[in-house]
Amino acid sequence: MSTLAAFGEYIVFIDESGDHGLMSIDPEFPLFVLVFVIVEKAAYLQRVVPAMKALKFDFWGHDTVVLHAHEIRKPRGDFSFLQIRERREKFLAALNGLVAGMPITIVAAAIDKLQLAQRYKSPFNPYHVALGLCMERTNRFLRAHGQEGRLTHLIAEARGEREDAELELEFRRVMDGQGLLPYRTDGTPFEMRITSKKINSEGLQLADLVAHPIGRHILKPDQPNRAFEILRSKFLTNAEGEFAGWGLKIFP
Repeated sequence: MSTLAAFGEYIVFIDESGDHGLMSIDPEFPLFVLVFVIVEKAAYLQRVVPAMKALKFDFWGHDTVVLHAHEIRKPRGDFSFLQIRERREKFLAALNGLVAGMPITIVAAAIDKLQLAQRYKSPFNPYHVALGLCMERTNRFLRAHGQEGRLTHLIAEARGEREDAELELEFRRVMDGQGLLPYRTDGTPFEMRITSKKINSEGLQLADLVAHPIGRHILKPDQPNRAFEILRSKFLTNAEGEFAGWGLKIFP
């Protein structure tokens, strides 16, 4: 793909919650959740980026802060002010309002690592399973929105030289129809871009904010989860408006 006309109208940002290791599974969070945040490029430029920068200017006076869900949950560094209850409540209300207004579509895959390890003698890499599931469903979305034959970039954050090489290899396998699961992405060319953690990307930060609430909902569906309720209407759905198994796939 060498011409601007060949680029698709959407961009996809990827992040995860939990780790994909199977050797030592955290009983408090035995999941690996991979999230694809799909957004139209025009909306990203006109709405997502300005809104996220505005929030940063409101609370920090500049836009160099990187929004990170873990540091919001356990305040430190730039987020130390969240230890003060009043300021935390004000910030979370603003953040929830921000996410609620985001023009995004979510595709997520949650891998139950305990069940995966119990069911399979040689368990698959949870990240690779989730990647195939998310790519296949994202392909469905893009084809339905007239993007067949147009290049769509998948933007992921770097995790380490070995991990990034393994991710790139699995991505190529999925594209070739040789992934762990029998899914193909025929008709929609993807390109994976793995970027440095130092990149202050609003799209990657938004994906980071989305991932953890999904995992918490799966583990404790009856527990109040305001963040997930905001995300509920943003999942990819079938014709009946159901997101379970479509925009949110739990495996196995």
